[in-house]
This record gives sequence, structure tokens and C-alpha cells, in this order.
Amino acid sequence: MSNLPNILKKIIPAFLVLLILSSCGGFKLPKPGDARKTPASGKERALKNLEEGRGISLGKTFGGSKKTTYQFSTSNPMWQATFDVIDFMPLVTVDYAGGMIITDWYADANTANDSLKFTIRFLSNEVRPDSLKIIIHKKTCKTQSNNCIVQKIASKLEDTIRSQIMIKAVTLEAASKKKK
Repeated sequence: MSNLPNILKKIIPAFLVLLILSSCGGFKLPKPGDARKTPASGKERALKNLEEGRGISLGKTFGGSKKTTYQFSTSNPMWQATFDVIDFMPLVTVDYAGGMIITDWYADANTANDSLKFTIRFLSNEVRPDSLKIIIHKKTCKTQSNNCIVQKIASKLEDTIRSQIMIKAVTLEAASKKKK
């Protein structure tokens, strides 16, 4: 008798789910179609399904063309230009979907105690200077101790990196349009 509440706790939710599904028509089996009324080609079947309201088409809804455009980092001149400009820096994170590139700490031979780290955010795919947000962090370590100071810096380097990326992106975009 003590197991009855436990059994009911399992059976009642299952019964409610079955009741809800059956009221929504979840157990209806598809009716076989007449093969003589089914068009042979795929395009004709798709048009018939659309006329009957059994499908959707995204063809001419967006921008009036059926042409699909895919956005990959290899086809985006801003991304290509950024990788060309910062190719000397080791990368930690590259997230095309999120629009972000984060480099690892980089120190050249002339500045042994200072390292730089870039965070580049893509605010849009358009080739414009305000499409990029560049953040530079500087890490300064003292040679006698392992105390390092990390701080965000605003310097001319941000503008230099941005302008180099923009020049390269404009060149790549012009070359892409010339190909087409």
C-alpha cells in the first residue's frame, strides 16, 4: 500500500502527456497518397505542397532573390585583413560567430619586460573603421621579481592597427569585386 503513491506519481504524468498529445493530433498516421496525383519532379511537388499549405519557402522573402549568401571568415574582407595584419601574434581565441579575436601575450626582442595582448571585436561586416573595436592590454613585469602589472592602454597602436586593417580590407574588397 505504501508503494501506491510512488506508482501514481509515475503513471499520472505519463497519462497527462499522452492525453495532451492525443488532443493535439499527435497520434494521427499519415494517409497514403494517390501516386497518380503526385507530380514526378521535385519542383512540381514543392509547388503543390506550397499551394496546399504544407511547406514554407524562404526563396524570395529576403531581398527578392533566391540566391543564398553564406558568411564565412574566409569571405569576409575585414576578417582576412585582420589576420593578415596580426599574423605575427599567437592567437588564443577566434570566434567568427561571436565576432571576436583574442591574441596571446606577445613580446618582441626589443622589449623583454613588456608584452601586448590584442582583443579585436567585429561590430559589423562592413568595411568601415567603426566596425572594429580594438582593445590592447599591456603587461609589464619587473625582472627581479615576478610581479606583473596588466593594464588596458589606449595608444596610437590601436589607430595604427585599425588603419592597417582598413587599408588591407579595402584592397581585398576591391579585388573581390573585380573578380565578380
